[in-house]
Amino acid sequence: MNNSGSLVCVGTGMMLGAHISPRSRSHIEQADVVFAVVSDPIVELWLQEMHKDVRSLQPFYSEGKSRHDTYREMVEAMMTEVRAGKRVCGAFYGHPGVFARAPHAVIEQARTEGFPAHMEPGISAEDCLYADLGIDPGRFGCQHYEASQFMFYRRHIDASAYLVLWQIGLAGDRSFRRYATDPAYLELLVGLLAENYPLDHEVTLYEAATLPISTPRMQKLALKDLPSAELYLQSTLVLPPCRPMLRDQTMLARIEELERVLNSTSTATHHQQ
Repeated sequence: MNNSGSLVCVGTGMMLGAHISPRSRSHIEQADVVFAVVSDPIVELWLQEMHKDVRSLQPFYSEGKSRHDTYREMVEAMMTEVRAGKRVCGAFYGHPGVFARAPHAVIEQARTEGFPAHMEPGISAEDCLYADLGIDPGRFGCQHYEASQFMFYRRHIDASAYLVLWQIGLAGDRSFRRYATDPAYLELLVGLLAENYPLDHEVTLYEAATLPISTPRMQKLALKDLPSAELYLQSTLVLPPCRPMLRDQTMLARIEELERVLNSTSTATHHQQ
């Protein structure tokens, strides 16, 4: 094994050419080999303008094949070159650490084997979502879940905050082999959400723009109409708050008392000086 190999996973952002950082671009240009998972074939052509050896990881995906197997094969493809002593760059659309299992797995594997490995951030679909929908997560709070995980596990939902469900187009999939969900699964999801939201609550289907000539999808619809909506792998469901935030009077009283104590202590110290 050649110990001179190294690994970096970078984010190319969501929009072609517009979101990549100078550091990520530099890693791509200086690598010996670049592996890529991108949102559009045009993006791969753009990467090939930066580096002569760009290898797509997309062929590891196939209908009916477990995505667990796909991710393992991606990791092995990248690690084979790292072990051969090459500077390897994995270029992933959006942020390489957000809803992307292979980058985390390959970095962990490289470090386990003693190779230097790190991640460079990129502009993710979440970043685009805040900008396009005009959401400030600090105003009401924001909860994020992968849609299937949200269905499989009990969650305590705060309906006074935003709820964002990612990969809604795969909602309910336990096989890791499908690339689309069935309206019946979405009916189950709507029933689950109806425990906290009215069926006529206005929600948004969101998809970030990936090309400068395209526009983001921001389709508003009633929650009850979700099962009949057109969904894709990149579709995200955004539910705005449906109830006001409730003030915690007990905590506010404690904070007020603490402020009195701190202010009196500060005043006493000042007089002593």
